[in-house]
Amino acid sequence: MTLKAWLAMGIAMALGTAQAQEGHEVAVGTHLAPGTGYVSVARFDDAPAKDPRHLLMVFEQDGMGGIPLWESRDGGDHWTHLMDITDQAHKGNAKWQLRWQPHLMRMQRASGGLAAGTLILSANATGNDEHEHVGTQDLQVYASTDEGKTWTYRGSVIKGGGKPSDKDNKGVWETNIHVLDDGRMVAYYSSEQHKAEGYNQVLAHKLSTDGGKTWGKEVLDVAIPGGVERPGMAIVERLGDGRYAMTYENIDGPQNGQVQIKFSRDGLDFGDPQRHGDPVITQSGAWPAACPVIRWFPVGGPEGVIVVSAERAGGGGDEGGRAFYFNTASGRGPWWEVRAPVQKLTGNIHAGWTQALLQRDDGSFLHVTSSSSPQDPLSPRLNEILYNTAPLRFDRYEAEDAAMTNAVPVPDRHASNLRKARLGAGSQARLRFQINSTAGLHTLRLRFADVGIAATPALRVNGAVVGGQSNYSDPTAKASGWNVLTVKAPLLAGFNTIDVDGAAYVQDVDYLQLDGDADAP
Repeated sequence: MTLKAWLAMGIAMALGTAQAQEGHEVAVGTHLAPGTGYVSVARFDDAPAKDPRHLLMVFEQDGMGGIPLWESRDGGDHWTHLMDITDQAHKGNAKWQLRWQPHLMRMQRASGGLAAGTLILSANATGNDEHEHVGTQDLQVYASTDEGKTWTYRGSVIKGGGKPSDKDNKGVWETNIHVLDDGRMVAYYSSEQHKAEGYNQVLAHKLSTDGGKTWGKEVLDVAIPGGVERPGMAIVERLGDGRYAMTYENIDGPQNGQVQIKFSRDGLDFGDPQRHGDPVITQSGAWPAACPVIRWFPVGGPEGVIVVSAERAGGGGDEGGRAFYFNTASGRGPWWEVRAPVQKLTGNIHAGWTQALLQRDDGSFLHVTSSSSPQDPLSPRLNEILYNTAPLRFDRYEAEDAAMTNAVPVPDRHASNLRKARLGAGSQARLRFQINSTAGLHTLRLRFADVGIAATPALRVNGAVVGGQSNYSDPTAKASGWNVLTVKAPLLAGFNTIDVDGAAYVQDVDYLQLDGDADAP
């Protein structure tokens, strides 16, 4: 059979498998409560009340009941509902309530009269008109100094108005609050109040020197001219090297919803607002889309790891958004996928709309997100909040994310990310992995399988063929037929090019692993 025929068969099998899987899609995770989306978790992981297993969580719920606050005392294994936090600025007005885009954070340093350890909640309060349609918005800030037992209104970052569906809406959305090194509080948010200037929506920030009571002038961080592209949902994270990284969705951009990333030294200057930044994208062209959240963790290598979650994906990525994208080079170079602990169901855009991820003391990761209802997946009102804890492998590089020559991605429920790459026969077929590494001798493990006729692909490291290869059956495989090719090779400090060349016959490749335990899941 010709290479073209083999690849065509791979595509046909991919479509068939995808349809089969879609018909039997099952959510993975523990049900917490009804919730439409936008999960945010804070942890008591430093002084004065250091208890890393003590967590607080907020999310959106349907209706006018306020923002639900949940607590865990065991690192996220079990949760208790504490209260619904309600709008104090419009207390007694039934048409007003705290409703959308809650963000919960715990201050690690004092700010404007608030002590370190204070909890800060920001959320979008909405006011309904006489027809019970949203007519006014208020991005409010609340503080708690008693571990979430009581909350005090601090102030308003910005107010907006108009129906969200109106083209001339002046809406404001999605606060994300941090305390800078000098103690000033910064609030990042989205604004539709610059349409007359040619911006569909902008990302901006304001500063507060009095702990969120009052806020200074607006500064634009992302503003794409033309009136079409709609950057939104900015989340900012402090990296291990001290920089700040901002991710956002670019709705109605060249790739609708594609996640972009920008960097800042001080958390205030993200460069020219009219520049998008850089896309989060794999070598094969897969990219996360919509509602991104960025986190940094001190694992995965000397530079730590940046992890981005999103509601969905494009470019061949999982359209259901059930994988994270990670980068172990401080944002340089390509991104890679890893399966998310919660496997949510899709069906409406609120399923997976802003997610929470944190690392526990045992090295595992707690993931919380919203999932659609199997009974009525189109209705966000029936969404549920799911949570799950699992390890995340940042030493495995998925074959479907590598640069492909004469290869195609193929769904496979027995592959580590439910997908693999079907690599054509011959030296012209290749998977190329650009991997950041430390210098020295490393163990490379390639998980692959025969497609009808046995063959072994070849590994090249920085252009040189690697010898001393051993080949054995994978003892941890859930399905028979997987093999692991193991080699030792010297790698350079920084990026290395690792090629998997086609064998005499077609092969399926699952992943390339750098060091780590071969028997681990």
